Amino acid sequence: MPIVEHSQLPTFGDLRRQGLTVLSLQDAQRQDIRALHVGLLNLMPDAAFQLTEQQFIRLVGGSNQIAQFYVHCFTVDGLPRSAATQAYIAGHYEDLASIYAQGLDALIVTGANVANPRIEEEPFYRPLTAVIGWASENVTSVLCSCLSTHALMKYLHGVDRTRLPRKQWGVYSHRVVAPQHPLLTGINTRFDVPHSRYNGITRAQFEGAGLGILIESAEAGVHAAVSADQFRHVYFQGHPEYDAISLLKEYKREVLRHFAGERDLPPFPDHYISPEAAAVLNAYLAAAGRAQRAGTPLPTFPEADVAPFLDNTWGDTARTVFDNWLGLVYQLTNLDRRLPFKAGIDPRRPLDGL
Repeated sequence: MPIVEHSQLPTFGDLRRQGLTVLSLQDAQRQDIRALHVGLLNLMPDAAFQLTEQQFIRLVGGSNQIAQFYVHCFTVDGLPRSAATQAYIAGHYEDLASIYAQGLDALIVTGANVANPRIEEEPFYRPLTAVIGWASENVTSVLCSCLSTHALMKYLHGVDRTRLPRKQWGVYSHRVVAPQHPLLTGINTRFDVPHSRYNGITRAQFEGAGLGILIESAEAGVHAAVSADQFRHVYFQGHPEYDAISLLKEYKREVLRHFAGERDLPPFPDHYISPEAAAVLNAYLAAAGRAQRAGTPLPTFPEADVAPFLDNTWGDTARTVFDNWLGLVYQLTNLDRRLPFKAGIDPRRPLDGL
């Protein structure tokens, strides 16, 4: 099940050092097996750009149903980028023309950070929807995360997301709603998923658009849904790709914004901070408050001291869902990656061909 190191993307070396099996291109070419080509459309801001890349490639590489994965990273115009990130993209990411010409078997679209509640007014919306329009005709399945789910619901179904009373931020218990769906084979009936969003799409909106609900939380709402054909578009509102410390890093950013006078003091993310972690953070907040009043430098945020007290209670379920998704893509896709399905598969009901 290894990822293939088919370019100089630094993430490949990072993941190898973290213990993930990464196959060299030379070794991959000696294996007589059909590889799967997965696109990763990265919309994340600079601060999380490479980390999100690693998180999704790790999920793909954790699948065990096929032998080789080629992950093709790319992005679109309309997102603010620093010179360093632009150079990274130029050096390591593929261009759209190459993606379109060579084709993909599957596509992952990351979330993004935007302040505008009207996604369609964002500069990246039109380039994103152009990719989705192409993928809807040429790619076996598209999996979307958080903001990209909201963008596709607007583009494909005319559904507007709703501003939440407060930020949905934390780790929430979820339950399987459609246990017979093959995307959910082998997962627990109850498990956690992180969420981090100011907006949401309700169960009624998903169902009104003809989508099927797969996973739901009494507190956080719908996490996973699928298009009416049950597979060609998979929608996540949560962040199963998150590491154990991802929400801590978000909390750190917001706390530092607070002490810079940009916002009020943020609450802890729901159901995430253990009592031990809370004790460390509360001590830091008290010390930082004293420093601010005294006009002295803030103490260092205690990220390393808090991290050991945080649990990842969603990673195994996330890997299983990705395992199932990629396994289904592999069974349905054409040998020619420019074509979405093998002969005899009805695109309107692809899972009937299994």
